[in-house]
Order: sequence, then structure tokens, then C-alpha cells
Amino acid sequence: MTFSRGTLAVLVVIAAAAACGRPAPAAARTSSGFPAPPVDGALASAPGEAVAVVAGGCFWGVEAVYRHTRGVTRAVSGYAGGTSETARYEAVSSGITDHAESVEVMYDPSVITYGQILRVFFEVAHNPTELNRQGPDSGRHYRSAIFTVNAEQTRIAQAYIAQLNSARAFDQPVVTTVSALPRFYAAEEYHQNYAARHPNDMYIRINDAPKIEALRQQAPEFFVAPKSQ
Repeated sequence: MTFSRGTLAVLVVIAAAAACGRPAPAAARTSSGFPAPPVDGALASAPGEAVAVVAGGCFWGVEAVYRHTRGVTRAVSGYAGGTSETARYEAVSSGITDHAESVEVMYDPSVITYGQILRVFFEVAHNPTELNRQGPDSGRHYRSAIFTVNAEQTRIAQAYIAQLNSARAFDQPVVTTVSALPRFYAAEEYHQNYAARHPNDMYIRINDAPKIEALRQQAPEFFVAPKSQ
């Protein structure tokens, strides 16, 4: 990754974390006090495989969170929003493509719903109020985005964002965009499962390990041991 993901990010991350308090909303809430998705599909009656694609800053941390999420069978770092010609790290990191660093989440819809996948995304995987940045990383390729694969996902995502803003779940409005997924492109192999393979990397320790701990503490019903996929 780029040098901006190194130790110079420490003070920025600490300051951002301190400003991320969430007042208890008046609408439906989870056990942690975070708003539950107001619109969601029911759990499937039989095991299967569904896909969700989200973007929330550096894909290392988002991928790591979903590798610890119950019902997720696979999480892949990659790029979404742009074309195949620019779906490579050198191009995306320049900030001039339409891609966002994204994660493709494959999950069993009989274990976890799409709305619950989004709950993890909003509650612990990133800060959805930061525009075109996430913590120490800045640029449109670090934007908060949901790329939907069908109309049902679009409906659930848009309703959830409206709910979070109405409930004032964050100190600032949610800026997450929702758009149809043109195509997902897997990132280079050295990006895959990066957090697990480099646990002592300062960027991982400062920015991403706390997200996994937040999942364990704030949403324990979704937390599982590390996956080896």
C-alpha cells in the first residue's frame, strides 16, 4: 500500500475515532443500540450463496471484518465502479479512475440477511460519514459506497441509509452512495487476506484490528473465529 497507510496515520485515526459517537436512536435498535435495518428480506429456508459488494476505505479492513462475520463464506478485496482497463491497483490508487476499493462478500442467506450484512458495514466496518476518505486515506477511490446486484438490495440499502440519518445514528449525515454494480474485479493476490497475513503491520494494528474487535464486542451474534478461505 501507499505510504499514507503507515505510522503517520496514528493521530488522524485517534482523532477520528474520538469523534464517532452514536446517540441512541428512537427507532428499532439492536442490542448494541445501533439501528436495525428497517427493511430486510427473511432468512432463506435452505443454504445457498448470495453476494454483496461494499466499499468503505481501504479494502484490507473491510475484508477482514467480513472474514470474521458469521454466515460469510468468502470475502475478496477488489475494485468496483470503473472499467476493466483500470481495474488494477496502480491505476485505482492514482485516484483518477471511477473505481472504489471494494469487497465482494459471498454469504449464506439462510444464516445472515443482506440487511445484516449492511449493519456490519455501517456499524463496525467503516465510518459512513466521511466523504471520499476513510481515516488516513483520502481520495474518491476510498469513498463509502454500496454496489447492488438487484432491485431488492437497492431498496434495502436506501431504506437503511434513510433510517440511519433519520435516527441520527452518527454525528454527521451518512454519505454512502448506492448504485448498481457494473462489475466486480478481484484485486491482486497480495491484497487478499492482508490483515490476517500481516497482523503486525502498523496500518493494520491502528486502523483494522480495532474494527474486528468492535465486531466482537458490539455485534457478538455475528462474530466468528478467523476464516481460512
